[in-house]
Amino acid sequence: MDSGAARTRKNDVKTAKLGREVQARLGQQLRAIYDDVVNQGVPDRFADLLKQLDNKDNKDRS
Repeated sequence: MDSGAARTRKNDVKTAKLGREVQARLGQQLRAIYDDVVNQGVPDRFADLLKQLDNKDNKDRS
């Protein structure tokens, strides 16, 4: 393969860019989703499973 042709194809590829307004809006939406997930907390069933695992680890170390 001709390396010159490969370089030309690489240079022809254009990088997609987002404007500042789009980036800001996207950031706001991602933060809102993240905050919503964090505020939901850990379901009781998961908390119980974590406690069981911690108890098992403590017993195994004794």
